[in-house]
Amino acid sequence: MTSTLPPQRHQFANDHPPRHEGDYVVYWMIAQRRLHWNFALQHAIDRAIEFEKPLLIFEPLRVRYQWASDRIHRFIIEGMRDNAAAAESLPVVYYPYVEPKPGAGSPLLHRLAKNACTVVTDEYPCFFLPHMIDAVKDKLPARLELIDSNGVLPLRAAEKTYTVAHSYRRFMQKNILPALEHLPLANPLAPDDRPALPCPDGESMAERRKKLLPSNVLSKWPAANLEKLLSEGGLSKIPIDHSVRPSKATPGGTVEGSRRWKEFLDSKLSQYNDDRNHPDEHATTGLSPHLHFGHISVHEMVSSLLEHEGWSADQTSKPNGKNHGFWNVGENAEALLDQLLTWREIGFNWSFQNPDTYDSLESLPDWAKKTLAETRDDERPHLYTLEEFENAETHDELWNAAQRELVETGEMHNYMRMLWGKKILHWTRTPEEALDFMIHLNNKYGLDGRDPNSYCGILWVLGRTDRAWGPKRPVFGSVRYMTSDSTRKKLKLSKYLQRFASKTE
Repeated sequence: MTSTLPPQRHQFANDHPPRHEGDYVVYWMIAQRRLHWNFALQHAIDRAIEFEKPLLIFEPLRVRYQWASDRIHRFIIEGMRDNAAAAESLPVVYYPYVEPKPGAGSPLLHRLAKNACTVVTDEYPCFFLPHMIDAVKDKLPARLELIDSNGVLPLRAAEKTYTVAHSYRRFMQKNILPALEHLPLANPLAPDDRPALPCPDGESMAERRKKLLPSNVLSKWPAANLEKLLSEGGLSKIPIDHSVRPSKATPGGTVEGSRRWKEFLDSKLSQYNDDRNHPDEHATTGLSPHLHFGHISVHEMVSSLLEHEGWSADQTSKPNGKNHGFWNVGENAEALLDQLLTWREIGFNWSFQNPDTYDSLESLPDWAKKTLAETRDDERPHLYTLEEFENAETHDELWNAAQRELVETGEMHNYMRMLWGKKILHWTRTPEEALDFMIHLNNKYGLDGRDPNSYCGILWVLGRTDRAWGPKRPVFGSVRYMTSDSTRKKLKLSKYLQRFASKTE
């Protein structure tokens, strides 16, 4: 059978041949944690049909990742619960596994691969995932296929790093229309004109797993009891950071992601362009955590947004690199499309093209490196330790509110995050220390941390994807300067400060 996947989105991670005598095809779900609008799942289905074998969807959650916490674990497990519920009525075997202690699940993928025709997994250019792929690809006793479902444009569509938004936007505008003609299937497991997947009907998921997998696999690595893990104290025995509590404000999962997106289209899109920078207005999508963990697809968001606007390809203008006037839809949709297709995807471009430096000062443009070097010894108006930042113990009420929002909810308003980062640069000893503090705080507490987009935002604070500004200022040099006083004058903040300015127990 011919794959329905655009070729640029597919790579072989090793040179092992496929095994037609295998018992199943494995989709190792590690980044795009959803059963819809997912190129990797779609390709795994194509492979299962090709081999005439069942599809095993293996979604694991390991312990040994930096900043592992109750907050991150629960968010992912809430997504697993949604996937498990949806899979019950689908022709697949869904196998969620939550590692109880470090290393307990390490042999499991190898064991599943021994009986696999091929293993399909998500390509994700950030955090520990590329290193994990490198560590297992040659040791795995099966072919390993990497599928890029990260952005509307494939990672390999760009042959270079784009250093400013204008140039990336022009590149995107030149290439986006063909990409929109090759979106993933909305429901790849729904009946269509393809052959049916071989999977028994009328059986529970536990029965399906028992039939497909050897008994010694399930006895040693039992499928996760998701409801138990999500109950009060359900994560207490897993050795992760229990001090970072789950976010009541931001549940995980595809159901919540879809609900938020529908609510945004129905009631918030109309105010997005005017009010998204005002914390009091709650005019953003609130979906960056769900995008990060793959609980919603950017393909779905862009497709449904364009449909909502009644857009057709013939109404686009010539590529000009501007952040408005290309799509010729409403100003609110135009603004959101720029966030999704320019600012989000330039972060993936950076991580993919610069795997060793995307999270370091080496990724800064030369002008930013030069000006920060010139101001390295400038006197700082205040100096705070990491602990003081973490506990929101600065002199600045607005900064403290932003930090408390991050700690309490796992999210931070987009504009406030820019100010938050700028002041960390202003109140630390060196740019290196500022970057370390920003990465640690964002990745520890932020549900959308550890992501190409959030790394790009943090480095933007120090000059990446920006230009030199004047006049030069102490500490900042030519790096863009922001103050809490100017932020107070620009933004609607009274409700925001009422909620987050005071320390809560």
